[in-house]
Amino acid sequence: MANIKLFNTQQAALPACDSLNAAQAPAYAYTAKHQLAQLAATGCLNQTFYASAESQLDNVLQLVAELDSLYVAKAALYARKKGHMKDMPALMLAALTAQRSALVPALFEQVVDSGKMLRNFVQILRSGVTGRKSLGSQPKRLVQNWLNNASERQLLQASIGNQPSLADVVKMVHPKPTEAWREAFFAWLIGKPVDVQALPELTRSLLAFRSGASQEVPQVPFQLLGNETLTKEQWATQARSMGWQALRMNLNTLARHGAFQVPGCAEYVAARLADADAVAKARVYPYQLLAAYRMTGDEVPQVVREALQDALEMSLANVPALQGSVIVCPDVSGSMHSPVTGYRQGATTAVRCIDVAALLAAAVLRKQPAARVMPFEMQVVDIQLNPRDSVMSNAEKLAAIGGGGTSCSAPLEKLANARAKVDTLIMVSDNESWMDARRRGATETMRQWERIKQVNPKARLVCIDMQPGFWTQAPDREDILNVGGFSDSVFDVIAQFTAGHYGAQHWVKAIEAMEL
Repeated sequence: MANIKLFNTQQAALPACDSLNAAQAPAYAYTAKHQLAQLAATGCLNQTFYASAESQLDNVLQLVAELDSLYVAKAALYARKKGHMKDMPALMLAALTAQRSALVPALFEQVVDSGKMLRNFVQILRSGVTGRKSLGSQPKRLVQNWLNNASERQLLQASIGNQPSLADVVKMVHPKPTEAWREAFFAWLIGKPVDVQALPELTRSLLAFRSGASQEVPQVPFQLLGNETLTKEQWATQARSMGWQALRMNLNTLARHGAFQVPGCAEYVAARLADADAVAKARVYPYQLLAAYRMTGDEVPQVVREALQDALEMSLANVPALQGSVIVCPDVSGSMHSPVTGYRQGATTAVRCIDVAALLAAAVLRKQPAARVMPFEMQVVDIQLNPRDSVMSNAEKLAAIGGGGTSCSAPLEKLANARAKVDTLIMVSDNESWMDARRRGATETMRQWERIKQVNPKARLVCIDMQPGFWTQAPDREDILNVGGFSDSVFDVIAQFTAGHYGAQHWVKAIEAMEL
């Protein structure tokens, strides 16, 4: 009999690889729509392990030029509303603006939902990378409308930051406000003489505090208070006026200035952090809470640290309770130790891809205690996890292991050899498998998945991709989902997929279902 490994009828039916991944190993290329979706949900326009910031920018602009503008708009909307991204949706909006797309006004209204997003949009458009350097009449009018409808608090929040500053934006577009207080605010913002009494209340109180005319700390973002020295009681007051995200990010600052020494402050902060409605409204990444927990110093009270754990559990509310036998395979190889949002001088996140993969695996385990977790690199790494432990604890155990090359097929081969029962297999990786590269035909991942399917014909494979890239080890089909990102929104798509609500090109269909 001929060699069955070479002449296997079932394996021959699998699609042959049509591309090489960034590790120069055979892979399957995503469609153009999926490529843009991947960049929209994972691209932070920073240097990653396999992709440069420049290549991400070039790829986005090329795909925007090739694809239908309606899909581009929906991908930008998905990235902002579901993926909680900032730079990518602003870039796609700017690219559509350069094309003079009729969809720009509707997309602007939904994507530019903060002063930070407004300044991002203006910065990208003015840089010239999308083909124009002037704002033009339509975008100028959209920016003017935002400025003329934002509240005083929104404007003060937007005034934090430079390149461009909010004052720069105002000088560019020359808004014509109808309210006297807004006209005075813009004049003050750009340094023109103004009657202080014409300014709105918060701004007046800020100037009074800065000048020393008042000792009462205004209820404004603390970054606007300048270099004034605050008492610990005043810092405790600041804690009460901070937004949820600012509170999460400044726990060490509050501790350093003695705020938690003020009676009731720690309990108040803990209650704010663990408020379910506030967590949902903040659109926080689960990994940001993991980072906040890790970075809290010894001076941050335990009740506050425990509240961060509670908030993390809440931020994963979208994790579906999957039925049947669930296997989760987080990639713990060497490339997964790179920063999840890439390298940026002076602002590189301490959170790595492996941390996010471990976090997502631990979240599934928490929701599905019978799930099996199989971390892998060149081979499967044995680890014992307690499903009753917190998501935070299990994520830290998983993230502490790993290194070495990547073999996405390793856990699948182990399951296939054991003829294990599999209903849903979730792989969290950067998809750059190379240790199991084959010279011809299908990837080893597909070959091993086919073996699993012979025992479990209804099994489904979900590949969550952590990084911007154009390749997969398992192409989309009725039983295979490829989805990118590191917010909990990926679980929305997984839940729909495992329930059988999506056909081929599942993630693209989820994006196309967005409504402008």
